Amino acid sequence: MHIASVGVSKFCFLFSLVFCGLLLLLIPALQPSARHVDLPQPRPRVRPAQAGKASTYISHRTGVPAASSHVGDTDWATGLNRSSEGQGGSIKTEITRNDNHNSKRGTDSKISPEKGALHGGKGGGRSGSRSRDLLELKDIFIAVKTTRKYHKSRLELLIQTWVSQAKEQTYIFSDGEDKELRMRTGANIINTNCSAAHTRQALCCKMSVEYDKFIESQKKWFCHVDDDNYVILPSLLRLLSSYHHSQDVYLGRPSLDHPIEAAERVKSDGSVSVKFWFATGGAGFCISRGLALKMSPWASLGNFISTAEKIRLPDDCTIGYIIEALLEVTLTHTHLFHSHLENLQKLPTDTVLEQVTLSYGGFENRRNVVSIVRGFSLAEDPTRFKTVHCLLYPDTDWCPKLKPRHKN
Repeated sequence: MHIASVGVSKFCFLFSLVFCGLLLLLIPALQPSARHVDLPQPRPRVRPAQAGKASTYISHRTGVPAASSHVGDTDWATGLNRSSEGQGGSIKTEITRNDNHNSKRGTDSKISPEKGALHGGKGGGRSGSRSRDLLELKDIFIAVKTTRKYHKSRLELLIQTWVSQAKEQTYIFSDGEDKELRMRTGANIINTNCSAAHTRQALCCKMSVEYDKFIESQKKWFCHVDDDNYVILPSLLRLLSSYHHSQDVYLGRPSLDHPIEAAERVKSDGSVSVKFWFATGGAGFCISRGLALKMSPWASLGNFISTAEKIRLPDDCTIGYIIEALLEVTLTHTHLFHSHLENLQKLPTDTVLEQVTLSYGGFENRRNVVSIVRGFSLAEDPTRFKTVHCLLYPDTDWCPKLKPRHKN
């Protein structure tokens, strides 16, 4: 009996295994069919913009010969369109992508976003991934430093020429009232109430007012020039459009071939020295708004004057000290800015209209001017500013009209 019961148990165990196996096979077949569920569709792929290509289109109402220049890892082609609406129109820059010469780009990392500009190093450039400014002339604050005694001999020439194309963007900082000139020309003349002397303190006083007025203006770029500079506005706009105003950008031309050295009296007691580059105010310089705001602790609300007194240097040197020595942002050297200290006759004639600023020699060197002979004679136009202006804006009413050539 014991043996029989054991056999029955084995049989039951085997039967249970077979039955469980059959159930496992039948369960999927007995389940209702699953409902069809729509899967999420993949996002359409967006083709990335082709990198390293840009073109600039600058249009204004007077017409300027077309020019092109290399812009860092891109080429910027500049077309200038003349409108029949007359003078005084605004200059605009529209930026698009274009890759014509990307493969021909050189490998020198010191070539800047504009022909003739050289990067220094830390902080002084632009990020390649950062979008550039869609810049208009109204975004630039142009400060002209002058003095009361030069209102007639220098300032009126500027107002007659390039300032007439940028009246609303140009602010003239002087040391005396001239209501008659303001009323007659419509120029923005600001009396700084600074001394008329050409001293370090007087120059720094005017620069301090320039800085504060720029910060109040909310404009994107601060550009300083002297009263013996001609500003070629399309070139200025093209250069600044190569960068973004939120970046740390300090553009200009040094007057020395080496950094200046001064006693460090802001961060120390003056027992140590500091070396830095500065852009000479005589040729002009530009600072982005992002960088200008960082200068505030040493430049705003009269702090510029106290900073200059501590290092005992003039206004343009103090600008360089704050930016390079304190903020550790490198000056971007450019050869597009020019002062009367240079031999301007060596500037190639076919590149004159591509520069950003021009100047002329003083009483001791009246013939130190750009070599352009068209338009006015040297006696009629000793600075050559009128001649340059008429090449840029030939529709100006006082410009000589070129006679058409007669066919033989």
